[in-house]
Amino acid sequence: MGGKTTGKSVLCFGFPLSIFFIVINEFCERFSYYGMKTVLTLYFTRFLHWEDNFATAIYHTFVALCYLTPILGAIIADSWLGKFRTILYLSIVYAIGQAVLSVGSINDLTDHNHDGTPDTIAVNIALSIVGLVLIALGTGGIKPCVSAFGGDQFEDDQEKQRSTFFSLFYLSINAGSLLSTLVTPTIRASECGIHTKQECYPLAFGVPAILMAVALVVFVIGSKMYKKAKPQGNVMLEVSECVGFAIKNRFQHLGKEFPKREHWLDWASEKYDKRLIAQIKMVLKVLFLYIPLPMFWAVFDQQGSRWTLQATAMNGDFGFQIQPDQMQIVNPILIVIMVPVVDSLVYPLIKKCKLNFTPLKKMTVGMFLGSMAFVAAALVQVQIDKSYPVFPAAGQAQIKLINLGSVPATVQFQPQLQSVDVAPNKETGYMTFETSKLESLNIASGTLNKTKSLDLIEKQRYTFAFKWDPAKISYNLIEDNITAKPADGKSLVRFINNSNFTVNVTMGDMAFGELQPLSVSNYSVISNPGWSYTINASMPNTCTVDSKEFGYGAAYTISLDDCVGKKLIITHFEDIAPNTVHMAWQIPQYFLLTCAEVLFSVTGLEFSYSQAPSNMKSVLQAGWLLTVAVGNIIVLIVAGASAIKKQWAEYVLFAALLLVVCVIFAIMASFYTYIDPNEIEAQFSKEEKEEKKARDGNEKEAETDSRL
Repeated sequence: MGGKTTGKSVLCFGFPLSIFFIVINEFCERFSYYGMKTVLTLYFTRFLHWEDNFATAIYHTFVALCYLTPILGAIIADSWLGKFRTILYLSIVYAIGQAVLSVGSINDLTDHNHDGTPDTIAVNIALSIVGLVLIALGTGGIKPCVSAFGGDQFEDDQEKQRSTFFSLFYLSINAGSLLSTLVTPTIRASECGIHTKQECYPLAFGVPAILMAVALVVFVIGSKMYKKAKPQGNVMLEVSECVGFAIKNRFQHLGKEFPKREHWLDWASEKYDKRLIAQIKMVLKVLFLYIPLPMFWAVFDQQGSRWTLQATAMNGDFGFQIQPDQMQIVNPILIVIMVPVVDSLVYPLIKKCKLNFTPLKKMTVGMFLGSMAFVAAALVQVQIDKSYPVFPAAGQAQIKLINLGSVPATVQFQPQLQSVDVAPNKETGYMTFETSKLESLNIASGTLNKTKSLDLIEKQRYTFAFKWDPAKISYNLIEDNITAKPADGKSLVRFINNSNFTVNVTMGDMAFGELQPLSVSNYSVISNPGWSYTINASMPNTCTVDSKEFGYGAAYTISLDDCVGKKLIITHFEDIAPNTVHMAWQIPQYFLLTCAEVLFSVTGLEFSYSQAPSNMKSVLQAGWLLTVAVGNIIVLIVAGASAIKKQWAEYVLFAALLLVVCVIFAIMASFYTYIDPNEIEAQFSKEEKEEKKARDGNEKEAETDSRL
């Protein structure tokens, strides 16, 4: 057994000074991890252009890896390097991973391919995957070491200070999470780039990389002050070896006569002492209850993937713009508020009502609330789906009519499909036709008629813009080239020239070029939906007007009609309606999920620790983290195997699965008998003392006999 190498014990406010370096290190590391993780899903879909399901799969693969590697970190720390060197070396790997991910998100990685060509994307993907693997190894590897290393800094008589340290440690985790969830999406939403402008992922990942480097530097600065426990062997390996020996020994005795054993683990008694076997029995009872738990994490961790993607189709205007990935901040905010409220108000109230709200009952209710959170998410998704535009299917095309003239018009679709009246400066919605049955359309306006033959492409949208003047009817059939609603929450705008002049038009810092009469520009992305912009047009004099505020996830056509006293006259037409469901509707599902987390996660850890021997806490910690990893793997399996097309139906599926698992867990919990490990260990200590006393007595008696 190794002893402790003690650093210089410097006190600050009654605490070892070294723990402040550890708390600052944890704040920076959590900022780094959550900041990177918050924008990860949108990075996959918007920058790497991965489809939603594939992006979700990679996201949950990464999270699963982050919760598998702690087992490796614990074994390395306890059996080989010790906590200090494990944290140091894996933090270096962690920082390198963050830097690689940041570099991998640069759009201009080559001299020539800065337009999203396959060569550039391949380099981006390769660097991103390497970066994520290194980050998973780093963050997971140090996870079981940092808090325990902080606890090592205290003397045995500093129990109160140690308890305060863990509160500070938890606060630093939430502070880092809160701040990074607020900051990194804001950075991500800004634009940067050398050759081409893009959402600023290099900086959104770069800031967490810098914070991780700061965490490493801070940790190293405190090096000489730390108490560093030498490796003392890994209890997880010892448990695994004992269980393995029991199973092996049992199978070796199959078909043979043998003394009956009360428990299958008793087959290890030939090699391992009774105390260890009894301790492992206690742990296995808790680990058995862990079997249904991954389903909760399969639901919980989707707030960073599916729920973020859901928010991209919603309106984030709270008086100021909230980014889709910033909605994840609701969870840490509610956690900080609810943990003390539940502990100091809700639980005491339940106790006063004389209800036996045991830890396992709390966890069961937590699982139920997690299921309800996904029911709420499904209801929100149904409302979002209702607001989605309908696009033409195979064999169909859609046409929208815009009357840019001052005289009403009637448009007849031939052969005799339908007739539509269009008022001056008005538009129709998109009308769907079978392309094989629509041959032409006829415009009757004033005393004039005009027929336009049609040869439409299936699954395409068109805008037919026309105007009457005393001499003729002018028109333009425009291919809209939009086959889906803008997925990133941004909006599109284009201009159509309704004047008799050639016009140059700009809006903000966007230039749309020269437009001939009745010609239309291409769609351009509005960088900041929710804003109004100044539109400048030469007609031939420069005329100016402010646009209306643009919605989120919309597409607009703006008609340049006239110029009166240098004021530009325009008309807004809505090609795709903006997101109408507000992001605030996600708050109920976040609230339910946070309530579930407080009841399930916090209670689960406390229950596990209370039911396990003191030297087996790390085994349960590893088991708990493993349930998180398996939960994320479940998301991969369900999302990959299910043929569900509608997102609301997938939410209902996860809600139903968790509800079923909740019932199973409740049944399992009803058979569980709570124990006090301290009493059991005290009983073993008493028996060992009695055995030692009896053994010593026998030795003295034998020695007396030998003298005689």
